[in-house]
Amino acid sequence: MLPRVLGALASGGLLCLAFPTFDIWVAAPVALGLLAFVLTGVRTRAGFGLGLLSGLAFFVPTLHWSGIYVGNLPWFALSTLEALFVALAGALYAWLSRRGTVRPLAFALVWVVTESLRSRTPYGGFPWVKIAFSQADSAFGRLASVGGAPFVGFVVALTGSLLALVVARAIGRMPLGRVALPGLLALGLGGAGLLVPLPTDGPTAQFVGIQGNVPRAGLDFNAERRAVLDNHVNTTLATAAARRASGRPAPDLYVWPENASDIDPLRNEDANQLIRATVSQTGVPLIVGGLLEEPEGYLSNTSLLFEPGEGDTDRYVKRHPVPFGEYIPNREFWRLFSDKVDLVRRDFYPGSEVGLFTVPTTSGLEIRAGLTICFEVAYDDLMRDVVDAGANVLVVQTNNATFGYTAESPQQLAISRLRAIEFGRSVVHVSTVGQSALITPDGTAHQVTSLFTQAVVEGALPLRDSRTLAVRLGGIPELVAALALLVLLVPRTPRIPRRRTE
Repeated sequence: MLPRVLGALASGGLLCLAFPTFDIWVAAPVALGLLAFVLTGVRTRAGFGLGLLSGLAFFVPTLHWSGIYVGNLPWFALSTLEALFVALAGALYAWLSRRGTVRPLAFALVWVVTESLRSRTPYGGFPWVKIAFSQADSAFGRLASVGGAPFVGFVVALTGSLLALVVARAIGRMPLGRVALPGLLALGLGGAGLLVPLPTDGPTAQFVGIQGNVPRAGLDFNAERRAVLDNHVNTTLATAAARRASGRPAPDLYVWPENASDIDPLRNEDANQLIRATVSQTGVPLIVGGLLEEPEGYLSNTSLLFEPGEGDTDRYVKRHPVPFGEYIPNREFWRLFSDKVDLVRRDFYPGSEVGLFTVPTTSGLEIRAGLTICFEVAYDDLMRDVVDAGANVLVVQTNNATFGYTAESPQQLAISRLRAIEFGRSVVHVSTVGQSALITPDGTAHQVTSLFTQAVVEGALPLRDSRTLAVRLGGIPELVAALALLVLLVPRTPRIPRRRTE
């Protein structure tokens, strides 16, 4: 059993290397192949334990940023919770492979279904670091436009488990043909994405994202809220002046990140006038990440559209506030374990409407910006909703100040890159402190900024209306995977031979 334990730990550690800031995407199929090999032929209980070890070896270092300012308990609690889903995958696959034969299809289905579960539960789930989010630079990542993030995860897991089958057959000294066949299938799957086109053509609009920075990193990043707002105002006005001085035309849209104005810009007259004056001086519509003190007793994490001469004309309220970050579910219960829950003094209220801002351009085009805020970019259904609503460009506003100089920000940018491929849309990804970037529909990130610097990303991005196959299929790939796994798990009733009567 010791070799299996070491193999499980190695698979989790290896999987870390697939994600930022290591970005070795090929580590993902290799890690999953190793896990499949380790789990094959063990008892269900052992499969659960080995899966748990692999999950801990993966999530503890990969989610280290979650405890950077709040301590080890929340970090280890989150990592353990997520690792339990890998433990479930281990138990399910161990049962399916109990006869000692590597079953690639079964492993891939188990992996996708358990990833889907952890993306939905508890408290709405936590889909961060799904396998697909490590693959924006690989041929696997291109498959996101075919079946979304779940399909990418399925193909990566299938490829890895086919490699495990190669090793198992080689150890068993099977004929060369039987050893080579799954290897050839894995090779074909690994390159299949190269056949998927990723068009980037279309009429363009000019976007400017403002990364204003904050006075300090940490939970009290907004202790000087006016300074954060001033940073974004001053950077915007300086950018507008520089464009005029160089003879460049004004852009079509400015975008500020999440928490750019934590002073309620609809209730505080100074903040409101400052933003209005900025919009008036630039003559360009502006999307502001703001904090509203509403409804009564709650806060709202909000995107606001300000237009020249009109003030605020539209809003989007974050639909999926982060549990334990923006609200505390079952507060009294969790306070028994840690008083850190009271760092969130007022809960955030969830919005109910899909975010879509319509902005006309000087060239006669229409920007239909699909809005998501921070962690929402990781949720398949929330992202798909804005595309279904008619978005021809995606806007991701985020604030990474509370995670310091960690991998959280590049991990989030990697998610936005995959979303660009999945939906065939450009993405304006703007962070308060970085990383920010403009992303074209092929997943390429342009002008990636550094952390905790004042920076600007600006340029033309194509506006696209075509719907990828992933958009048209929606959640069908996950449903098919769940049904297929159910079929495999249902025990077969032995047939009882009927007696012949004479």
